[in-house]
Amino acid sequence: MVLNESEKQNSGGEEGESDAIVKGCLLDGFSDIEETRALISSLPTFHGDFRSTEVATQKLLVIMGKYREQPHLLDPHLEWMLDMIIVFIRSEKSPPSLVHLSFKFLIIICTVRGYKIFMQRLPHEVAVFHPVLDLLSRQDPKDLETWQTRYVLLLWLSMTCLLPFDLYRLDGNLTSDDDSITEPTMDRILAIAKSYLLAPDMCRFAASVLISKFMKRRDVTQKYLGGFVDWCFQTVSQKNDQSLDDIRVLESVLQSLAKLFKHGERDDLLQYAPAVLQCVEQKCLLESSQSMLKKLSIKLIQRLGLTFLKPRLAAWRYQRGSRCLAAKLSMSQSTPVTDEVTPDMETRQHDEGYDIPEEVETVIEHLLVGLKDKDTIVRWSAAKGIGRVTGRLPKELADVVVGSVLDCFTYQEMDNAWQGGCLALAELGRRGLLLPSRLTDVVPVIIKALTYEEKRGACSAGQDVRDAACYVCWAFARAYEPKELKPYVAQIASALLVTTLFDRSVTCRRAASAAFQENVGRQGNFPHGIDIVTEADYFAVGNLTNCYLNISVYVASFPEYTKAMIDHLISMKINHWDIVIRELSAKALHKLTPLLPDYMTTTVLLQLLPMATGFDLHSRHGAILACAEITHALYKLGLQTSRSVVDMISPECVDALKNIHQTLHDRKHYRGFGGELMRPAMCTLIEKMSLSKMPFKNQPVITGWQWLIDDSISSFHRVSGSEKDSILAAVISGLSALSEEYYVEEPGQAKSQVQDLLVSQYVDWLKSPRMLTRSGSALALGCLPTCMIRNKLKQILEGLRQMCTISQKEGSFVEARRDAVTAIAQVCVKVGVCVHGSPDSSLCPENIAEVCDTLLSSMNDYTTDSRGDVGAWVREAAMTSMMDVTLLVAGGAPEILSADIVKSMMCCLAQQAAEKIDRYRAHAGSVFLRLLHSTEPVVPHVPHREELMSIFPIETITSLNWRAASQAFQYITQLLRLPQYRYHTLLGLTVSMGGISESTVHFSSLAMFEYVRGIQDDEAALGQFGDVLLTIFRENLCNDRVSIPFLKMVSQMFAEGYFEIFTTQENHQFCMDLFALCKTFKKTRDIPKLCACVSVFCEMIQFQGEVRKSILFQLLILLGHPFPVVRRNTASKLYETLMTYSDVMNADVLDDVMTLLYDTKWEGPLDKVRSHRNQLCDWLEVSRPQ
Repeated sequence: MVLNESEKQNSGGEEGESDAIVKGCLLDGFSDIEETRALISSLPTFHGDFRSTEVATQKLLVIMGKYREQPHLLDPHLEWMLDMIIVFIRSEKSPPSLVHLSFKFLIIICTVRGYKIFMQRLPHEVAVFHPVLDLLSRQDPKDLETWQTRYVLLLWLSMTCLLPFDLYRLDGNLTSDDDSITEPTMDRILAIAKSYLLAPDMCRFAASVLISKFMKRRDVTQKYLGGFVDWCFQTVSQKNDQSLDDIRVLESVLQSLAKLFKHGERDDLLQYAPAVLQCVEQKCLLESSQSMLKKLSIKLIQRLGLTFLKPRLAAWRYQRGSRCLAAKLSMSQSTPVTDEVTPDMETRQHDEGYDIPEEVETVIEHLLVGLKDKDTIVRWSAAKGIGRVTGRLPKELADVVVGSVLDCFTYQEMDNAWQGGCLALAELGRRGLLLPSRLTDVVPVIIKALTYEEKRGACSAGQDVRDAACYVCWAFARAYEPKELKPYVAQIASALLVTTLFDRSVTCRRAASAAFQENVGRQGNFPHGIDIVTEADYFAVGNLTNCYLNISVYVASFPEYTKAMIDHLISMKINHWDIVIRELSAKALHKLTPLLPDYMTTTVLLQLLPMATGFDLHSRHGAILACAEITHALYKLGLQTSRSVVDMISPECVDALKNIHQTLHDRKHYRGFGGELMRPAMCTLIEKMSLSKMPFKNQPVITGWQWLIDDSISSFHRVSGSEKDSILAAVISGLSALSEEYYVEEPGQAKSQVQDLLVSQYVDWLKSPRMLTRSGSALALGCLPTCMIRNKLKQILEGLRQMCTISQKEGSFVEARRDAVTAIAQVCVKVGVCVHGSPDSSLCPENIAEVCDTLLSSMNDYTTDSRGDVGAWVREAAMTSMMDVTLLVAGGAPEILSADIVKSMMCCLAQQAAEKIDRYRAHAGSVFLRLLHSTEPVVPHVPHREELMSIFPIETITSLNWRAASQAFQYITQLLRLPQYRYHTLLGLTVSMGGISESTVHFSSLAMFEYVRGIQDDEAALGQFGDVLLTIFRENLCNDRVSIPFLKMVSQMFAEGYFEIFTTQENHQFCMDLFALCKTFKKTRDIPKLCACVSVFCEMIQFQGEVRKSILFQLLILLGHPFPVVRRNTASKLYETLMTYSDVMNADVLDDVMTLLYDTKWEGPLDKVRSHRNQLCDWLEVSRPQ
């Protein structure tokens, strides 16, 4: 919501308001006293050290940052903090670095507390005047590192220059001993202020504060005011808004003039006001492209307007009395509060005899134009100016200003004017300048502004307008007595709730919620206000879906708001440009229908049906969705009263619903971009009409609907990427409901002709060259009702199985394989299982093996493309489908579930639960535990069930977080103790340990090493473990997904010494086999694989026997590899290895070998490198590679 700084500043001022502080998550006081005191006291100890200085500054920033929301907590402590710091500044022994650091600390405190309060706490006695002035004079304005010093000194001088006697008394004898004339104090201050107004840093702002304080002195005004204004005119005339330096200067001058006219005496400034106004107009600053220049110009103009008008309170203004809730309640219990304070007669007569200068009209005109500016800060400043100036006008002229503000609210104006008008109305109302007689004109305008939205291309404008309108409602709640707003309560409450619940912007929803809460508390006559505020609070309205589907239903249960909410959804949200809003609106209407069913049938549907076939795309889309949802809601309502939907909807509406498809088809609305919206919308309509059991069976409309579904499936390749999933989901949902309702002749019996046609068509489309057509066809087969699958099961499963296996070889169509795997489970679950059943009608011993084999093979789909490991989609679907089929068979015919199938399934799940991707590891783990702990039914033949139960007790279903690598791997590695799970678990761990994710690699390695440490002294167990490792490596030599991580893992194990028991035996078989397998990579051109082999070779040098010579030979071959990076990596690893295992060579040549490895530039020319390599061969007594 738009907040007003002056609102905060004026609280407790002329309005007599002092808002109570609500204690929530607030601080009770300044709790960092000791730390702050110690930090300030230690300034002399580290002021010269850059690092210590930065650390100390950051500490103070952190401390003060806690109090940015409650800076008033610093007030009791400002005095001692400033006194401690100023001691260092005023000390003659303080070096410059300590002085500048002290000012840095001061600027941090000033930033948090605000310069107005901060500067009042600075010492301002006579004794500090000259030291501050002299210190400021000695500063270098070009030193960018010490701007904080100059900034604080300018603020300090602003306070000290307010001494209550003429400054010329401080000059003394202006003639010095050497006959040179000293510059007067006032001249020095003015020269400093002017110079810093032209500075390029933040000191410009402090200089403008100095000007405003200095120039309001009587002695300075008489002597220097005219000259300073002339200097400003000259500076402004010489600058333009094209150069950055000129813009900064113009901003400084305008800001200083604005502050001067704010703080100066009116009698002194009035003579200069017309000239300043003329200068601003001639310079055309209000037409500048710079937002800050326009804002400062508006600020100056409003101050000029206040200068032209005498300072006084308007006698005619509306005065509510005390606006503090606590004070109001206490007063209401004792004595009644008068509604309006009667102004005294003298003020009335003074008001009537007061002449308004002509310049005021120009000022107001500029402010009204500023309300329409494109920049928010300009509009906001203009709105405050309107409020301030209007407060000094007679009643008749003020009413004219209000009328001019209301002229902003026409549909010829842009959203900028609407927001500016709202801000101005809020200011007028807050100041009591908007009389109750004007509410008749104002309230309808604000109601429109609360729902203002102007479509612009693919988006809209109006969020700022609605936010400002909420601010107006908030301000009105504080400005008027309940009796004044009582006639408009229903309109305001309904409009605020509509914005709270249905606005697209979370900012506007929260602003409207706050405004509604303010009205409930201060007006007290909003219907059901407390209940609604409790439900629709600041945090609850932050979730858009929650607002539309939950909170709106609660609010609509109060009859005062139901119709307004429905009307808003129909008029503003069903045709919204955002598809999410249209969809949520339709769902909201579904939930609101039971509250006003008659209104929905007699009014709403009649409005929506013409829109459903109209020419506006967004309206058409939203109307179709709304018609579908309302019809379905009426059907569900009819079930409670034993009425059909056609009894509740008129025949004309039924015919209109039936004819929507044909109308859209005739108008070719299913083509092009619009078709991407119309197709899913119509499929949703088909679904809802089918679920509502509309009497369309055997009518031509069913054929038309089926054509739309089939055409959508066959033409998915024409749809843009962002809409494919939503369209596919809508099409499948529509087909499922349509076939369930209209293709079933009797319970359990489908129309044979339609069944043959659809099944054959979708099975044929499974072989389509288009991936999306395959996906749609697979899901279509999976969504068919049971009666349409029965007697066609063999044909369907064969088609789906072929799509999973044939396209696997092609390596593409991943999404199609995923959907086919999902469809297999859906089909199987629908037909059920029967031991003696036909393979064409149910799952039975004849087809269970094929189904499970297909799903198990899909669990090993590791297809990758530019998107990454896309095969994971297939694996995830396969795991879910396998679980569904297994539980189905275990519950109906466990005898047909063989032990081999269960073993393969559990092992594959264990492998997936040990792999590196968190999401799929978590899914595999949850499926694994679900099958293990299933009691109804119990899955038979689970290998090592008792051991698994001890590793994964029942509590781990909820307590074990599989996504957290720190938890998952310490459980999964325990499966390595179980022989039947060892291979697959180790295969999964291999991929995790050799991955690139730091946390996964770390925790998987920790868990693996913990297991290996337990068996490293058991040669038999370690031998079995090594055999499994070699089997994995042997079977995945050509699979980089496994082979490279495997090499990394084995290298880590060698480095940790887990195979040390093997190194004591010469030519150990594990080493020989591993070396033979690694040698197969010698001709590869895969650099990561070669580098991983080098690491393994280097670690294997610790083995004894002839194998060591063979390993050295391979390493020396790699030292002469054509790839420089391989040579360099090999030399580096070999150097480290020989440092560790010095017994590899004779001690006589050790230094020569190490020196040659270290000094040779192995990325150099190949012939030179190979000559060095051959020298190493001779020293290491290894034959030279040919």
